Amino acid sequence: MPRKSAVINENTEKQRGEEVPLEDGDEETKEKTEIHNLNRLLAAVLNYLSDDEVEVIDIEYLLQNTEGLQEWWDQYKEKNRKKIEEEIKKSLGNLSMEELESIREKIKGKDK
Repeated sequence: MPRKSAVINENTEKQRGEEVPLEDGDEETKEKTEIHNLNRLLAAVLNYLSDDEVEVIDIEYLLQNTEGLQEWWDQYKEKNRKKIEEEIKKSLGNLSMEELESIREKIKGKDK
């Protein structure tokens, strides 16, 4: 029994009613809306994790059954990807020619 569907769906439905859509407006309103939606997502995840009847944590279930969580996760991963790319670009100048060539070979190997 990996999850307790009825309770998770019931909690998610309650939280869906509380979701505040992002609208055009001042930055303070957008920040408050984003905070509210993040709190809603966090509450849904913690409700699932704290359920004593959940024997196996099913991340896919959480992503699929918590409205907005999959979209948030995709955005987070993309932002993190860009950050990693920037860190790599900045560090390339400090690498030796051998290290650069090694990286180049690894990249070429993945392209094939």
